[in-house]
Amino acid sequence: MSSEAQQHADFSAIRYAQVWEDADILVPALALKADSVVLSIASAGDNALALLAQGPARVIALDLNSAQLACLALRVAAYTTLEHDQLLELTGSRPSTRREALYQRTRKHMDAPSRHFWDAHSQEIAVGIGGAGKFERYFGLFRERIIPLVHRRATIERLLTGGTLEQRQRFYADTWNNWRWRLLFKVFFSRFVMGRLGRDPSFFRYVQGSVADRILDRTRYALTTLDPADNPYLQWILTGTHTSALPYALRPEHFESIRANLHKLEWHQQPVEDFLDQTGAPAIDAANLSDIFEYMSEENTERLLARLVQAARPGARFAYWNMLAPRRRPASMASVLRPLDTEAAALFAQDKAFFYSAFVLEEVIG
Repeated sequence: MSSEAQQHADFSAIRYAQVWEDADILVPALALKADSVVLSIASAGDNALALLAQGPARVIALDLNSAQLACLALRVAAYTTLEHDQLLELTGSRPSTRREALYQRTRKHMDAPSRHFWDAHSQEIAVGIGGAGKFERYFGLFRERIIPLVHRRATIERLLTGGTLEQRQRFYADTWNNWRWRLLFKVFFSRFVMGRLGRDPSFFRYVQGSVADRILDRTRYALTTLDPADNPYLQWILTGTHTSALPYALRPEHFESIRANLHKLEWHQQPVEDFLDQTGAPAIDAANLSDIFEYMSEENTERLLARLVQAARPGARFAYWNMLAPRRRPASMASVLRPLDTEAAALFAQDKAFFYSAFVLEEVIG
């Protein structure tokens, strides 16, 4: 099978220097065991590492983009050689004046292509590798050019302190949600601007309706129903770092388990379709599919899901996100793939990566 996304989008640079999908819902969704074999979209590597922390037998990370795999390779080298506080400095989660020195300690533990890639990106190293992607630069523009036209720094700091649900709702209604916020948000997160500055325009091929309106509604949810003080994704968007919260893979309580399981991780530059074509007997127990179906037609989504089922053991779980294009198991696959909608909905209600419209969890029927 060929990859539809590969035919339309540019995969020559870092698109995502961080994974913008919440591992706090991914990890319980996939419910890994000690003998689990996990397939994961690599992206920048954070969620493949979060799954590794669960101690499965094997995690296989795939990506079309060599730059994304360089991000994963650098993270693996950092977990291998650095201490936890140094890792946070390298990613940009914490301030640092020694990122180049930290990088030099890690580079010998990477493969040659990854070393060459990062040697040519010293500026990204200096400011923190978590800000090196196109998507992060897009959020940087929002933080540096748009937010100052709407709110003062003190207002942003107040938002990020959180509070009770009632306090958050009142603050949003009385202070945050002014006309400038709504107007500039809808312009910046429009299909046109996001397609050119944030995501590839081809990623909107199957999107209908207003992009900005949907994201604005989910943002309101993140600022009120969820607590900003616990949201590392929101904190990075508004401050360019992590203030009071860290993503799953960067938390201190997971550092040693990730480090101890690095030998169980492998990564390959190839489409999921090609990997599955090389798979013999059913061998997959779980799959983190990111938002891969966002970029596919309904027909290609069904073909890939069917191929995943063929490669999976009974009871295997597939987890993926919808952002703007609705994708789920088609009715034609009802005999082989079971939706776990109740569990998925409960997890999605906690999703701190708030710009997605749905979280999908499905199970292979044995």
